[in-house]
Amino acid sequence: MALSFDDESRALGKPVRDHLGKQLRDFYHDLIGDSLPADLARMVRRLERALQDRNEAPNPAFMAELLEAVPRLRAFAMSLTYNMDRAEDLVQETIVKAWDKRARFEPETNLHAWLFTILRNQFYTEYRKRVREVEDIDGSHAATLIALPEQFDRVELQDIAGALDKLRPDQREALLMVSVQGMSYEDAAAVIGIPPGTVKSRVNRGRTRLAELLGLNIADAGGNRLWPE
Repeated sequence: MALSFDDESRALGKPVRDHLGKQLRDFYHDLIGDSLPADLARMVRRLERALQDRNEAPNPAFMAELLEAVPRLRAFAMSLTYNMDRAEDLVQETIVKAWDKRARFEPETNLHAWLFTILRNQFYTEYRKRVREVEDIDGSHAATLIALPEQFDRVELQDIAGALDKLRPDQREALLMVSVQGMSYEDAAAVIGIPPGTVKSRVNRGRTRLAELLGLNIADAGGNRLWPE
């Protein structure tokens, strides 16, 4: 019998939620890093020159905000693509589109949520075009994520990658937006296009499933396991 939403929420206490959140943030931080990659920096400089040639008014403040968002965009792109090259392409396309659509951005709203929406839409547009892409059915998808950093325990990283790969895509997306990107349920809901309550449900269910896959021992007061059948 599956757990109800309320029961599932109680199944994971704050220490477990905090532990999983830290594991996820450490995982993506060490895989991607915070620095702006040289190829992306060169692309931005080319874009600035191209805009000058088009006689478009410069907007250094907005460009600086775009660059500040790059690490988070890269983390989100990696969570969608599982491929560094494709993630970099998505980030570049997002920055270009955001610049071209900058007149539509409302200054008092959440820039990161707006950028995430652009990136997510671009990803799914490209995904629908890849009708011949081979489906990963043997579990090797996570193993080819990218080269793992030396400072992390490789078994633990592989466990996290494999567990994330086994989550339902909608639950993984919501969980990473909230736990890794630090987005509110409301902002994540705006990006995905669903009610905040649905985001909260996906995060809780994804977090519970992830804890199960990672072998965390979560039980009720009587020592009974709280996993759904």
